[in-house]
Amino acid sequence: MPSCANCGAHYEAPVYRNTLCQECEKELKTCRNCRHFSPGAANDCHEPVSEPVPDKDRANFCDWFQPASDAGAVKDKNDCTDNARQAFADLFGDD
Repeated sequence: MPSCANCGAHYEAPVYRNTLCQECEKELKTCRNCRHFSPGAANDCHEPVSEPVPDKDRANFCDWFQPASDAGAVKDKNDCTDNARQAFADLFGDD
């Protein structure tokens, strides 16, 4: 079952451009909620998009959108940053 990338609440498809999360009231048809979203890939997407989507947190008209089942797994960007810093410190030391 797909979950909101913003708050992690589960929702049911279909998702339209104006569909909002029932918990946090954020838009659901966003890049961050799509199964093709891949930070670091070309346009942060695994699909050949015709135009880049500049704001990954806003609803868009992408025809490739498919709800991701694990979009809500990373709820806090600071957790990712802290994990990366810890991995760097473990590798190179705190000095």
